Amino acid sequence: MSPWLTWLTPAIPLLLPWLVRDGSGMVQATVCSRWDRSVGLDDRGLSQEGEVVIGGLIPFHNLPPAPDLSFSQPPDLQSCVNFQEEPLQWAHALVFAVDEINRNPFLLPGIQLGYRILDSCNQHPWSLRGALSLVSGGNIRSRPSSDCPVPLVIGDASSTQSIILARTLGPLSVPVISYQASCGCLSDRLEFPNFFRTIPSDVYQALTMARLTWLLGWTWVGAVAVDNDYGRLAIQVFEEEIRGTGVCLAFFETLNRANLVRDVKRAADTVQASTARVILVFLWYTDMGALLLELGRRNVTDRQFLASEAWSTSGQLLRNPALFNVAQGVVGVAIRSAPIPGFEAHLRSLHPSRRPGDVLLKELWETEFGCSPGAAHGHSTSLLPSPLPPSTSVSLPQTPPPTSSSPRPRLASCSGAETLVEVQSPFTDTSQLRITYNVYLAVYAAAHALHSLLSCSQRDSPTWGSSFTCSPPHNISPAELLQHLNQVNFTTPLGEPFYFRGADVPAVYDLVNWQATPQGLLKLVTIGRVDGSNLLINQSAIQWNTGSNTVPVSVCSDSCPPGTRVARRKGEPVCCFDCISCAEGEVSNTTGSMQCDRCPLEFWSNSHRTACVPRQLEFLSFNDVMGVTLTTVAVCGAVATVAVFMFFVYHRHTPLVRANNSELSFLLLLSLKLCFLCSLVFIGRPSVWACRIRQAAFGVIFVLCLSCLLVKTIVVLAAFRSARPGAGQLMRWFGPGQQRGSVFLFTSVQVIICAVWLSVSSPLPYRDLGLKGSKVILECEVGSVVGFSLVLGYIGLLACLCLLLAFLARKLPDNFNEAKLITFSMLIFCAVWISFVPAYISSPGKYADAVEIFAILASSFGLLLCIFMPKCYIILLRPERNTKKHMMSK
Repeated sequence: MSPWLTWLTPAIPLLLPWLVRDGSGMVQATVCSRWDRSVGLDDRGLSQEGEVVIGGLIPFHNLPPAPDLSFSQPPDLQSCVNFQEEPLQWAHALVFAVDEINRNPFLLPGIQLGYRILDSCNQHPWSLRGALSLVSGGNIRSRPSSDCPVPLVIGDASSTQSIILARTLGPLSVPVISYQASCGCLSDRLEFPNFFRTIPSDVYQALTMARLTWLLGWTWVGAVAVDNDYGRLAIQVFEEEIRGTGVCLAFFETLNRANLVRDVKRAADTVQASTARVILVFLWYTDMGALLLELGRRNVTDRQFLASEAWSTSGQLLRNPALFNVAQGVVGVAIRSAPIPGFEAHLRSLHPSRRPGDVLLKELWETEFGCSPGAAHGHSTSLLPSPLPPSTSVSLPQTPPPTSSSPRPRLASCSGAETLVEVQSPFTDTSQLRITYNVYLAVYAAAHALHSLLSCSQRDSPTWGSSFTCSPPHNISPAELLQHLNQVNFTTPLGEPFYFRGADVPAVYDLVNWQATPQGLLKLVTIGRVDGSNLLINQSAIQWNTGSNTVPVSVCSDSCPPGTRVARRKGEPVCCFDCISCAEGEVSNTTGSMQCDRCPLEFWSNSHRTACVPRQLEFLSFNDVMGVTLTTVAVCGAVATVAVFMFFVYHRHTPLVRANNSELSFLLLLSLKLCFLCSLVFIGRPSVWACRIRQAAFGVIFVLCLSCLLVKTIVVLAAFRSARPGAGQLMRWFGPGQQRGSVFLFTSVQVIICAVWLSVSSPLPYRDLGLKGSKVILECEVGSVVGFSLVLGYIGLLACLCLLLAFLARKLPDNFNEAKLITFSMLIFCAVWISFVPAYISSPGKYADAVEIFAILASSFGLLLCIFMPKCYIILLRPERNTKKHMMSK
């Protein structure tokens, strides 16, 4: 039989009255209840008569029976197998709450509240069939008023089953209050106007888990979920919440109970192969148990699980020693725990002798004590099978219902002395009442809605029950009850306010941790609480899967340290990236920085690219190797010039010194000394006066030097011209006074140029920040480029004129023609300064100053060596040539 046909079968008794009509078109009163052959299912539950009866669906068993493939009898639903103790505790929370309400003189006074609780088997067909049985009156043969429908259903445990119930019972306006259906989709009041729940929506659970992963630094998380609305929608909310936070899903696997073995192996393969060390799990505890066993068999024990409320507090998993290694350290979101005063005493007082027809209590006894309770007489509050009433409309073959499972081995009869007083089991454990408390709250919510509905000022009026807000107990309208349920607002027995916001209650969770005990078992420890948007967690109290308090690491790529930035990998999740060092001048001082920040202009990045430090000032210093070298060379040049000067002074009366215009020679030596010393002004920290003096002194001193050379060259030419007939007066017109005047005149022009330059736009210190580097270049800006060009241009003009005149006088007959020496010196001078211009322009910072100093020193040494060294050579080593006779000979 297909599933949809199986679900439809229980609804046939509701639809049949519309199909069976007499000849006048009137509906016959008889209903063929025999169309629903699964009558035994209604007897496996708990029931109590009352003026108002509420329904309940609880999965006492979680496995359907093996299908009958003999096709020897019509298909129907059979009783499920694999009894569970915890759901039985939930059912007794409903029973206990009803008993409390019946004893309460202020809540539903004068109204006896009853209940009918059926087994939903945690499967769709059983859940739907049970709900339709409850709202239609069902086929319970033990009750004379079996046709009385319930106005409200508390259930089911699963989101998918609750969706089916809400959609099926929605047209009938029957309220559904679930104690464990947490799917966020059920909050839609347009689609599910009749649905309520006492458990927070999965939206808040998924948001809490997303906040936990972000808080604990887990960016690479795997996910395993049940293949239904509960699992898929929870993961969808989780993905939406982590979007943009740097957290990624490494994988997403689903488990379907119909193919549990195959799906568990596939999920285990994925978990084992993945690099994610944190696994988010939205599964029912039985499915999670199968997955944990498979991972334990493979020795995959280094995974940290984030548990949903469906299994985070499962005692069955906690008590399983086979799961110790793989499940240790689980951190989960749990339904809030609250005490129910007197509930434990109620549970421990239960005994089959007082409930002889309670098949569920019998199964509990068989599970706990390994014996079968004997038959006993007594009043039963459970549903006992009885013969079916005959049908007056339709006759169906009388075939016995098939058995639900293979025969079990017969157990020995119990002695009757067995008791739950000292038993420690999931059924009697009231230390962590979570889902149990949700069932308890659901009953009180239903009771307060009934109280509001049944409390009417016109109760004694003949028209009582005809208004929209009032109903009599024997004829409660589910639609009216639904309206009152929407307005429920009361204080619980614990003193807490309770109300519905649409379908939901305010989100309150416990955060729990599975910790190892010295006995080699796992225990549940509360480590925090979630109340709305407030998340409180004690991280130091958490015991992780490693057994330590160190938070495990689960990342696709390690966080980029300070000094680096994140570089995305193309085609991979955002959590998988490379770390690239910041460029020079950029820093990142946080872990996992997405970009590097550029330092301010006055700062530069340190070697680790983690902080901006002030840039180091760079200039040609006396402490630099280059500065020391140039200073040494300049001082040596000045000393050499002074030595030559003193040597010439000492030999000033010799013919050679007198024949070469000793006055101009001494002035030239003085200017060369100043040239050497002038280069020292270019070394050291630039200041306003240093920048002004260095270029002006350089220009004036070099012009003085070249003026001396030019005048000496002119004197040579004039001397030889005066030797010609008729030119005797030439030297008279260019005597010593005219020579000194010419030097002064040539130098004055440069002085005027420098004065105008310094007054209009003088050189100033300048911080060059344009160059990429960790240093600020401190240099002298020339100010006016025109002024600097005129200074160099005038020097070049004098040098070219001197070179030209010296070149013309180089072949004049003489034993010692000084014009030749001046020619060589000017060639060196011009070569140096011609190469200086491009080298100066292309050299950055202090190297430009070094180039200018080198040009000054090179040209100065050229002049000193070419002009004076030959004379010193003759004076010292060839004194025979230092005579007037030799000087005058040709």
